[in-house]
Amino acid sequence: MLDEGNSLDVKQLNSLPLAYMGDAVFEVYVRHHLLYHESVKPHRLHKEATKYVSAKAQASIVHSLLELECLTEEEIAVIKRGRNAKSSTIPKNTDVQTYRYSTGFEALIGYLYLLKRIDRVEELIAKSFELIKKRKGGIGDGK
Repeated sequence: MLDEGNSLDVKQLNSLPLAYMGDAVFEVYVRHHLLYHESVKPHRLHKEATKYVSAKAQASIVHSLLELECLTEEEIAVIKRGRNAKSSTIPKNTDVQTYRYSTGFEALIGYLYLLKRIDRVEELIAKSFELIKKRKGGIGDGK
């Protein structure tokens, strides 16, 4: 990644910019994953990507990660900050609570990424892919 030359106090950054970054990072990982596991037809790729990047999918990932107790206290705090962030965006295809948990997930990915904790980002994303695959309609289930 390019070094911007400015220091950024990631721990003091508002949750919505963290979610903004996390959304982009997760999307890149999903696209990379799909190119290796799916056909390369754009419509098919987009359809599969929504199983990972939708608010419903991301909220489900958060709930599963919390249930599995595989997050640190710091990571849980970031998710809660993201979940509680006040956004002017109104969700179109989901309820507010699902949207907020999705924002918490994106904030966590953005937080870890900006702290350059790439190993942890990749560990959580790999776990996220595993969780999505277990759900009906995930890649590798024969659908």
